[in-house]
Amino acid sequence: MANDTPALWLLRLPEVFADLEPAIMEDLGAEMPRKLGRDFRLVRLANPARLHDSPAAKFIRWNLPVGHMWPCRPRETAGFIEKAAQALWRKFGDSRPQTVMAGALDPCAGRNFYRPLASNLRGRTLQLFPVQAATIRHAEEQNPLADSLFALVGEEGLFCGLHSPQRANGFHPGGTKFMRQSGPDAISRAGAKLAEALHHLALYRSAPASGGHWLELGASPGGMTAELLARGHRITAVDRAPLDARLAGAAGLHEVRMDVARFKPPAGTIYDAILCDMNGDARTAAAEVFRLAAHLRMGGLILFTLKLAGSGDYAEINTLAATVTRRADEAGLKRIALKHLSYNRHEFTMMFERGA
Repeated sequence: MANDTPALWLLRLPEVFADLEPAIMEDLGAEMPRKLGRDFRLVRLANPARLHDSPAAKFIRWNLPVGHMWPCRPRETAGFIEKAAQALWRKFGDSRPQTVMAGALDPCAGRNFYRPLASNLRGRTLQLFPVQAATIRHAEEQNPLADSLFALVGEEGLFCGLHSPQRANGFHPGGTKFMRQSGPDAISRAGAKLAEALHHLALYRSAPASGGHWLELGASPGGMTAELLARGHRITAVDRAPLDARLAGAAGLHEVRMDVARFKPPAGTIYDAILCDMNGDARTAAAEVFRLAAHLRMGGLILFTLKLAGSGDYAEINTLAATVTRRADEAGLKRIALKHLSYNRHEFTMMFERGA
């Protein structure tokens, strides 16, 4: 990130946590929050490190230090794209970002007026920057650790800054990429939730290679199972309830109709990844995951949905997340990420890997 830390930051707070905003902003030390779009806040941060080391960090879906701001009305500003692109070049050209990414503050505002506007702004800005910046065509091609120039545009104007995708918490401006499931027939929305989790995993490490063996706990009805099968993986799917009939006889699938608490893998079985989206008490589900982590290869991945049912206030949620993280550490697992994705509801996605 640039050496001079801007006082202004753009934070994305999902609507599901809007009622916790006072506690979140207090924990972050955020001053003078101003709402932009549907769920962005423009704030002053005395200590930006709190975005990564405070309990409030997990509630912020995406963040950006604001290095340039133009509080105009783009719809009514003649020549907006050219003026904005030239301003970005003057402000950030010498910083040589790896690429330019532009998006809408609120993709649903103005009948999607701002999405094509953002796309055109990116195209014109890339014409002004060094040719290397234009070689990144897709957001996922960015180096997660290198600075990109992110720009967000909406009814309130233009907000831009330099940040690495990993520190920003997403490859895309605003952090959101709506995923489609790989399979032709969607069994449930859980498949898209898994696809988004794997998309965000690339900010930190590679996903298990195609053909890897996954253990899925609480698999029914099979939305995530179908997504893994479409990606070429082998799955042992454990649940008392049956999988969707469309998965019957699927190559690479072994269905185990059993309570997860009673499941014991065959001797010598090693998994490349464990996936758990079980309903019910999060501590109980985590205990089963960590018990079975003994069958995970070194460096193996765990994707765990931290359900917040019964944990409503800020302190309760923080205690729950801290408890699960501590128990994972005791089981020899390293937490990679804890984040709220666009397909998460009142829950978080946690990512772990097995250490030595």
